Amino acid sequence: MRWLGWLIATPVALLIVVFAVANRHDVRLEFWPLPWAVDLPVYLVVLGVLAKGLVLGAVITWLSGHKARRRAREQRRRADSLERQLRAAENAANQSVTLVSAEPGRTAV
Repeated sequence: MRWLGWLIATPVALLIVVFAVANRHDVRLEFWPLPWAVDLPVYLVVLGVLAKGLVLGAVITWLSGHKARRRAREQRRRADSLERQLRAAENAANQSVTLVSAEPGRTAV
């Protein structure tokens, strides 16, 4: 499966490099209403926006899974509790069984 990751990542990395080389001219970013301005290459602006979107999407996805993770934790606790109860019942059943020895010539009941 590692080769599949390389198979996907290599062309994507190559496209990013080609994009960066082709878009080296500067753009001016002004932070209105603040007096600051920054000159950055186009590829940094575009890749920065893409990275920000990726992180924001990952955070939103993680936050939306809160209910499912909580439900999974509750079910895991319930399963652990039921397993403990089952082991306790099996131990109690094993301890309550006593062997009855039969007299010679008679069968045990």
